[in-house]
Amino acid sequence: MSRKSGTTPTGSSVGSAECRSTVTLVWLCYFSKAATSGIRIMKTKPLLSVLSFAEIVFTLSVVVPSDAKPPGASRAFPAKLPLEKPTDRKLSAAMERLYDVWNPHEDRGNEFFSNFKYSRLEGLSREPNVSRRDPSKVIRIKGTYFVWYTCRRTEAPPSGPEKATDVIPSKDWDLAEIWYATSEDGFHWEEQGPAVRRPAKGKFGWRSNCTPDILLWKGKYYLYYQAYSEVLHGGDSCPVTMAEADCPHGPWLALGRPVLEPGAPEDWDCACIHDPFPLVYRGKIYLYYKGSPGQRRGGQNIIRAQGVAIAEHPAGPFEKSPLNPVLNSGHETCLWPYKSGIAALVSLDGPEKNTVQYAGDGVNFKMMSLLQVPPIAPGPFVPDAFADNGDGRGITWGLCHINPDGGGAMNESVLARFDCDLSRDVDRPLFKRNNLRFDERTYLQRVLALPEYMRKRILKERGRVDTDTGAGGTSPGAALPVNGLR
Repeated sequence: MSRKSGTTPTGSSVGSAECRSTVTLVWLCYFSKAATSGIRIMKTKPLLSVLSFAEIVFTLSVVVPSDAKPPGASRAFPAKLPLEKPTDRKLSAAMERLYDVWNPHEDRGNEFFSNFKYSRLEGLSREPNVSRRDPSKVIRIKGTYFVWYTCRRTEAPPSGPEKATDVIPSKDWDLAEIWYATSEDGFHWEEQGPAVRRPAKGKFGWRSNCTPDILLWKGKYYLYYQAYSEVLHGGDSCPVTMAEADCPHGPWLALGRPVLEPGAPEDWDCACIHDPFPLVYRGKIYLYYKGSPGQRRGGQNIIRAQGVAIAEHPAGPFEKSPLNPVLNSGHETCLWPYKSGIAALVSLDGPEKNTVQYAGDGVNFKMMSLLQVPPIAPGPFVPDAFADNGDGRGITWGLCHINPDGGGAMNESVLARFDCDLSRDVDRPLFKRNNLRFDERTYLQRVLALPEYMRKRILKERGRVDTDTGAGGTSPGAALPVNGLR
């Protein structure tokens, strides 16, 4: 994103006042020499050949110092941002980063930055004990948009693993199946029903099928999804499986076995392979996924990260990249072809959460922008997800899910639409604004408001933590005098 400073053909800088002053004086000497010797100004002749050694020495001796300035001129950084990194002054570390890491136009000039605007979906309204979440990427076939998602329809809300039965779920994505919906405009949707149903109890993946994503490969359709065979506790062992069809409406034939399994007991992805996200890249299937050590995550162990497995056929075998994890952050996978590489939206978890990242080789990702309020579990509309043409165009919208109560594992999640400008084909200034502000309800909602137990703790610790101003962190007795008295 940064631009290199200007150079002459030989590589020397042309940005300093010293250089410009030298050139001016040399040309003055040249014109003076030409006028007294009768040399034609337009004659093609090396400049230094018409200057005596004494003239060159004189020219160099009267060069204007680089820090010279007219009387009254300011040496402060200019209000008009230079497009190139200034070389005539020292820069702070922050301004060095502006040019080396970001760009002088800030987010307005960053192709990897966008804010996000959200819309309710018409036709997929909230229903009691029905949850729709984790949408796939959106595809369009013959003018119709398709999306697949986790759908749970149960008699009761999630009640935790201890109270779960064959009809009562433990989590929001327990006892779920893969459903799908269609749309003609991306805003109004019609639910079509189940695409992949759970198999009979005791068979592979009988407990829950969830978090799908779609692949088009050589004229056929493939759904990748998580398959659980036990009551969900959170962080459970979970492989990815696949179903295939000749048409996006199905019927879908489930493979009935894993295509990508957790790693060895000490591996970073030893328990969970979640959120499969296939793209076609460099002639192969790149299946990005989220992995974690499950119940062992946290503490000294990795919490979660993202990797990629590569295959030449939808059913595998998939080979995990030796560089995994390729993303150190992110709770859900969301990627798209961009130019000759792959871009990723990374949200919620990790040291590089809420960023867009880019890998020119699909593996070595770098942070390109910081985001505000990115979508949760985004499924972008990616027209060229399977084009593999080295000219990825980016994304402008997609679907995501929202937990109405602000929780992550609660009841009755809903699908929503997000819009953005992460595309090479549109220019929508609304999405480049980064000074987002929120109303009182936002700051005081349950997940942001200070809980009562913490309020009591703060009040209890106040006498030890809150010292008088000026005390320098020591006892209150060392504070500044009040009204002249100690």
